[in-house]
Amino acid sequence: FHGGAFISGDVDSGACLAELLASSGAVVASLAYPLAPAHRFPDAVEAGFAALEWLFKQRTRLAGSGAPLFVAGEEAGGNLAAAVAMMVRDRAHPPLAGQILVAPMLDPCGATPSLRQTMGESTGCKWMDGWQQYLRGPMDAEHPYAVPCRAQRLAGLPPALILTGGDDPMRDEALAYADRLREAGIAVHSGLLPPTTGWPDSLSEQPAGECPCAVEVRGHVRAFFQAATPPPS
Repeated sequence: FHGGAFISGDVDSGACLAELLASSGAVVASLAYPLAPAHRFPDAVEAGFAALEWLFKQRTRLAGSGAPLFVAGEEAGGNLAAAVAMMVRDRAHPPLAGQILVAPMLDPCGATPSLRQTMGESTGCKWMDGWQQYLRGPMDAEHPYAVPCRAQRLAGLPPALILTGGDDPMRDEALAYADRLREAGIAVHSGLLPPTTGWPDSLSEQPAGECPCAVEVRGHVRAFFQAATPPPS
């Protein structure tokens, strides 16, 4: 799932992360999910789940017999990947081997130190604007599929790889979610990359495969793929 604060972006802007995953050994399917405000929550999450079900049915043709299935996303796409992972757990299908969240956009409050550090004295930002256009109203902020970091039940989710950068405005919410998953008994591999990533903007602005810290990201992803145990099909 590409980034774009729920309101912009496409498969081309998500090409950098897609290429990093592909060069780490994955067969990657990128989704042009429906964007807000024309399509508010839960349209993008439902579209992601439908795509995942289709991919599961086609996985032998696309990636070989018994190929494990992962969800992955950057920025707002990281939110959608986390939400789809919850939906898979709750609907008990399809079997999911892991979730990869890169600079994930998880908290609509916008009060974390990392975000305040990025925005300075500004009272508004594109991520807050994106949240306002994505959520239908205040009650959506309590729904775990809309705001995974506030979910009351995290047990039963697949293993997670959560990557953030030292200069990532979503750094604090990403690391907090990693901690909550660990407390719930989920296997979590998290990495804090150097404060020179430019994430999440650099992910959509760089040519495919030219993401800062690309070598380190590939190392994390390959280790996660090797450690993940495919669930029974």
